[in-house]
Amino acid sequence: MTLDFSVVANAWPALLSGVMGTMLLAASGMALAMIIGVLGVAILRAQMRIPSFLVTAFVEIIRNTPFLVQIYFIFFALPLAGIRLNPTITAILALGLNGGAYAIEIIRGGVESISKGQTEAGLALGLHRGEVFRLIVLKPALKAIYPSLSSQFILLTLTTAICTSISAYELTSVGQRIEAETFRSFEVYFTLTMIYLVISLITMWVLAAIGKRAFNYPDR
Repeated sequence: MTLDFSVVANAWPALLSGVMGTMLLAASGMALAMIIGVLGVAILRAQMRIPSFLVTAFVEIIRNTPFLVQIYFIFFALPLAGIRLNPTITAILALGLNGGAYAIEIIRGGVESISKGQTEAGLALGLHRGEVFRLIVLKPALKAIYPSLSSQFILLTLTTAICTSISAYELTSVGQRIEAETFRSFEVYFTLTMIYLVISLITMWVLAAIGKRAFNYPDR
């Protein structure tokens, strides 16, 4: 077998565009996941019976079903109910819902690590429950769970590759297009593997730098 990486070199503009698509999906999905995670934990802490049940059911359903099935359901089944979304919006929504279920569990673990004494002290100082949750509970909890959230973001970034199954524009879909045009499977997918590795390492470094600046984490 003769390797020919020139086909990959010639396609670098398209691959770079695919990387940007991947990062757009990952960042948007994680932003949505964080919103879902914080709201979900707030609902659980409010101890409202029906909303809490719905949040718990959502977490269990998402965590115990494959992501591919989830994104297929949104893209192929929801149109039967009159809800039609383009591939990019579908991918962001699916990533956000999937990441949100895990974010709820991660954030809840951090929140539950905060002692009740701190909450009671905040209430005694005249703070509203929302202020207590935001200032006394959530902020310290985020410091404790930031490494786990960072790992979840990296995992979500890699999960974007599955979004090619609905023709969402991202790195893997670009790679498949190049492979279909050139028939150089090894060269294309080896390059994709290396690009995903670089993306993960750079993302890890950036998140570590953010954590150090925001939460004063020590150097490793």
